[in-house]
Amino acid sequence: MIEVVLNDRLGKKIRVKCNEDDTIEDLKKLVAAQIGTKPEKIRIQKWYTVYKDHITLRDCLYYNVYSLFVYKNY
Repeated sequence: MIEVVLNDRLGKKIRVKCNEDDTIEDLKKLVAAQIGTKPEKIRIQKWYTVYKDHITLRDCLYYNVYSLFVYKNY
């Protein structure tokens, strides 16, 4: 089990515990439950890389860096 820290770029950090086998879609559902937004409206990215829903966390989180950015698609 890992802890992912997500920053919404507005001063709020969200901490989510999940497994490395979970997909980005699963992570979006966990984040949506905490911030009160629909999972379809959430975009998760690291710098300029936007992560697709089918990628597992093991594939996209490397070097034990678990901080990502959350953006809301309107």
